[in-house]
Amino acid sequence: MDLLTGLFTTAFLAGGVLALAALGEVLAERVGVVNLGVEGLMAIGALTAIATVSAFPSPTVGFLAALAVGALFGALFAFATVILRANQVLCGLALTLMGNGIASTIGRAYSGMPARATFPGIDIPLLSSIPILGKAFFSQNILVYLIYIILPVALSYLMFRTRHGLNLRAVGENPAAADAAGIPVNLIRFVYVTAGSALAAGAGAYLTLAFVPSWSDGVVAGRGWIAVALVIFAGYRPIPAVLSGLLFGFITALGFVGQARGWPIAPAFLSMLPYLGTMAFIIVPVLAWQRMRLVMAAPAAIGVPYYRDVR
Repeated sequence: MDLLTGLFTTAFLAGGVLALAALGEVLAERVGVVNLGVEGLMAIGALTAIATVSAFPSPTVGFLAALAVGALFGALFAFATVILRANQVLCGLALTLMGNGIASTIGRAYSGMPARATFPGIDIPLLSSIPILGKAFFSQNILVYLIYIILPVALSYLMFRTRHGLNLRAVGENPAAADAAGIPVNLIRFVYVTAGSALAAGAGAYLTLAFVPSWSDGVVAGRGWIAVALVIFAGYRPIPAVLSGLLFGFITALGFVGQARGWPIAPAFLSMLPYLGTMAFIIVPVLAWQRMRLVMAAPAAIGVPYYRDVR
């Protein structure tokens, strides 16, 4: 019983990092912009959160600061890719390298430092007493409920149940037609790329304020790249993206449990389970089921800058 509770608890915590970053990437890619800077944004967000709570011991302030810094870097990325129409892949890689470099350099002063304030768990009456799942999910911190319940439902409703969501998806599928219909293509792209970057930085803050919680160089450990892959696996939809993050959270939790209980498996193999899972869940479904190619199809105009004068 304790083993299962611990496994599920770790899975929800570990999956939350990936789920929040994936939600941010969904926002960007749905409007036709590929943001490969998620890894760097997460690193910046993680460091910002630790640095902020060191000065102001409030996890809420630390998380909001990370969102603000992520939005700032996201706005710079959006300006380069949407307004100046620079190559999205190169700009994303540059953002990752810049983010990791800034975090590594400034983060030396905070290396190994535990967070002075973290998000406490909140016991939901009655539900937290459910065997196994009660303690695992209904005694988590507020960010877990935000990531697994509020954000995916709200974003899914926005994208698929509102007129604005239709406009948003039209910008990612056919920006010329959207522009002809009076939809401000560049404005929508700029706003949602910036918002997605803020969520990616928020995922880094979640990592150091709720999951680890401390700062060390390389703490993101490739989770940003996994989040990008999860968006493809989830078919660019918010709820499947969150569920995919939870699935990889279970894979990560299995590795932790295996090492803690001394399973006769090399620790290095257990540590690389999430990365093996990333490759397996992208390649295997497509090879085994042709329909998955349609489900995982990207927006038609993804990665393509929009030139109004050549529509």
